[in-house]
Amino acid sequence: MEPKQIVRWGILGCGDVCERKSGPPMYLTEHSALVAVMRRDGAKAADFARRHQVARFYTDAGALIADPEVDIVYVATPHATHKELTIRALEAGKPVYVEKPMAMNHAECREMIAAAEKAGQKLFVAYYRRALPYFLKVRELIETGRIGSPQRVEVRYLRPAAPEDRDPEHLPWRLRREVGGEGYFYDMAPHTLDILDFLLGEIAAAEGMKSNLGGLYEVADTVSAALHFRSGVVGTGLWSFVATPEETEDSVLIVGSRGSVRFSTFAFTPVELTTPEGTERFAIEPPTHIQAPMIASIVAELRGEGHCPSTGVSAARTSWVMDAILKE
Repeated sequence: MEPKQIVRWGILGCGDVCERKSGPPMYLTEHSALVAVMRRDGAKAADFARRHQVARFYTDAGALIADPEVDIVYVATPHATHKELTIRALEAGKPVYVEKPMAMNHAECREMIAAAEKAGQKLFVAYYRRALPYFLKVRELIETGRIGSPQRVEVRYLRPAAPEDRDPEHLPWRLRREVGGEGYFYDMAPHTLDILDFLLGEIAAAEGMKSNLGGLYEVADTVSAALHFRSGVVGTGLWSFVATPEETEDSVLIVGSRGSVRFSTFAFTPVELTTPEGTERFAIEPPTHIQAPMIASIVAELRGEGHCPSTGVSAARTSWVMDAILKE
């Protein structure tokens, strides 16, 4: 794609994630415009287009991909469709921004990367925490040596089951393996695993155990993991989606040779730096539209003015780690 004055977006799957997180930044960011959206339900597609002042809407993915005024395709559909739609858009000669997790497994990620290379197109993935000031602050604290040399990391994410998780006849699509993969772990954990890749470098080895302790649905509701980073850092992770309300926790602790930094993946609790000199806290709120910094970085890269920190190559590493954790 040649650098463009205005980057024009088309969305496949203009559902909930697009309402606030990702859709508005596509038309609020400088040098960026949202020109078309697609959803199988025509009434919902039309409603989204009307409320967000988008010129065109489609009910067929192929029609949006073929739209000559769409420069880049955003794939915001359920996980099981990511590979197919991404490859179709790449083969049509358009770069792609695909929601996380990148695909259902690492093998699918490799196919998507190969398709991007063959088409000569860019492939970006919505691990947008890499561009948020909150996580950039954590990275700064690590890279400037405030905690010394990183040694270990501990991840804990525990939350109670939601009311909809208890209705087996109407389970959320994320809890249906054929559509969403291994449940909430597949939807939530990759954000943490990817940001650890961003902060500490590549995870070289991983293994884990999964369980269904609540019996509310078929996929795993509890997952534990052991991680080994190429740098030598070791880590553990625990994710539970059937915890008691009293157990609710969202915490990542990175311990170094002279201190530690604690933060959250989703709650944006103040970043807490502890060293021999004491404890400092940094309160950094997320932007109104949480994907805005990532989308701005994509627009900048497509205009030849910047660099997006989340690519198909980096995102595929996270899918590889998830595969390793969930391996039977």
